[in-house]
Amino acid sequence: MNIGIPNESLKNENRVSLTPSAVATLVNLGHSLFVESQAGWATRFSDESYRNAGATVVYSKEEVYRRCELICAVEPPTAEEIGMMEAGQTSFSFLNLPVARRQFVEEITRRKISTVGYELVETEDGDRPVIHSMSEIAGQISIFIAAQHLETGDHGRGIILSGIAGVAPAAVVVIGAGVVGTEAARTAAGLGAQVIVLDNDLRRLRNIDRLLLKRVTTALATPVNIRKSTAYADVLIGAVFIRGERAPHVVTEEMVRSMKPGAVIIDISIDQGGCVETSRPTTLKNPSFVYHDVIHYCVPNITATVARTATYALTNTILPFVTEVAGKGAPRAFKEDKGLAKGVCSYDGHCTQEMAKTIFGKEFTPIERLL
Repeated sequence: MNIGIPNESLKNENRVSLTPSAVATLVNLGHSLFVESQAGWATRFSDESYRNAGATVVYSKEEVYRRCELICAVEPPTAEEIGMMEAGQTSFSFLNLPVARRQFVEEITRRKISTVGYELVETEDGDRPVIHSMSEIAGQISIFIAAQHLETGDHGRGIILSGIAGVAPAAVVVIGAGVVGTEAARTAAGLGAQVIVLDNDLRRLRNIDRLLLKRVTTALATPVNIRKSTAYADVLIGAVFIRGERAPHVVTEEMVRSMKPGAVIIDISIDQGGCVETSRPTTLKNPSFVYHDVIHYCVPNITATVARTATYALTNTILPFVTEVAGKGAPRAFKEDKGLAKGVCSYDGHCTQEMAKTIFGKEFTPIERLL
C-alpha cells in the first residue's frame, strides 16, 4: 500500500506521525512510503533520515495526498487537504470531534473518505493507547510549564514550585485524577509542591492515594471543594476528560476571579473545549494570556512542546494499527479489529460515530452495519 506522511498544516504543530524507524518497518513489509519534505524538521528527523529508511521524499502536499491510499498525519485534515482526497482513501489523525465543526464531518462523509481518530482507537482491554501516551506527556509537562510561568516575569507570582527551607512550596491543584491528572500530581509532588487532587470517582482518588503514598491530598470534586481549592491554588491543572463529550466548565469565571494574583491555570482539557470557563485556545507561539490577573495556558497540542518525545510515543501506539490497515486494507482491518473500528469516524459516505448525533444532530450508522 502507498502510505503518505504530510507536513502538518497547523502552525506550531511540531509532531510528525511516524518516525524513520517506523517507516523502515513498513517498507520492509513491502509498503511504499511518501514523506513530504520537512515533515520531520521540528523533531530533528531530516529528509535524509526518511530516505535512508526507504521512503520517497516528495515536495508538495498534493503529491502525498494524490499518490497514497493511506494518509498518516497528526492534526485533522484541513478543508484544503480534504479537497485533495478521493473516495476510498483512509486518513489517520487526531479528530477532536467534540470541538470540530459540523462542516468537517459533512465534507469527509460527502467525499466518502474513511477517517480514523487516534484518540478513539482502543485495544482489546478497552484502553485508548494514543490518548494514554499523550496524556502521560501532557500531565508531566504541564507542571514544568506551570513552574516557568510562576516566575516573576510580567505576571507570575514570583515563586519557586518546590519551595526551600523556611519557605512554603507552591500549592498545585489538579482537577481530574485520570492519566493526565495522575501524572501531573506525581510530577508536582516529586518536585516538592503541595498537591491537592480532586475527582468525582473515589476509585481514582484511592488509586492516586496509594500510588503516591499519601504525598498528596485528595478530595471529591464538589463545587464547594473546587471553589475552596482554586482560591488556595498557585497552580491549577485542568485535567477533566469525558469520552465523546465537551469538557464541562467545572471552574467558573467567579472562581477564577477569586484566585491569587499571578496564579497559573494550565487547561489541558482545552482540546475538548476546556474545563475552565475563562479558557480559550492558544498556540505554542502565543501560549498564554492573562485574565482576572490569572495566567491562562491553553494550548490544545500541548505535547508538541516536546515534539520528539511525543512523536516516538505516537508512533509506538499507532504503528500496529497502521500496519494492520496497510496489510489487510481498511475494510477488512475495520471488520476484524473491533478496537480499531471504534476509531472510525467516517466510512463509505456515512458518519459512524454516535457522538456526532449528540454534538451536531447528525445521523450516524454503526461501522459494523457497513462492513
